[in-house]
Amino acid sequence: MTKSRRFTQLDSVWPAGLGRRLGAMLYDGFLVTAIWIAVTVAHLAFFRFVLGQQAEEIGTTPFDIWSLRLMLLFFVTLFFVYSWRRGGMTLGMQAWRLRVQTIDGHAITLKQSLIRCVTAWLSLAALGIGYWWVLFDPQRRSWPDIASNTQTVVLPKK
Repeated sequence: MTKSRRFTQLDSVWPAGLGRRLGAMLYDGFLVTAIWIAVTVAHLAFFRFVLGQQAEEIGTTPFDIWSLRLMLLFFVTLFFVYSWRRGGMTLGMQAWRLRVQTIDGHAITLKQSLIRCVTAWLSLAALGIGYWWVLFDPQRRSWPDIASNTQTVVLPKK
């Protein structure tokens, strides 16, 4: 098994608070919306022009609906997993100087990324309690941090 990349600036980072996390989530929400729009357009075009469905028929069958839902989930998960694995951060996290890393400062694994995604959806579905948890945890960890054994840290200004 290859050792993942170790990040720099480990002595000058600190656990991210709720405000920064919410700011990054807002920024990433715009990116997620753009991804969903692009996937939906591609899905509609496929059903209309490749499968030959009439425009008014698209989205009326369980297959149409569930295939779109699965594609939306897949591509958003791919966005987060790719971003976290590549550099520890999404575009929203870059803007707020946040990074996800292992406890010892390495890039997170594929398994940790997937666990973070699933736990993030559960945290949001529980009215955001998984993120509000940061206010009560002594190490400022959210549910995704705890479940995936990772941490979200603030990077110092350059």
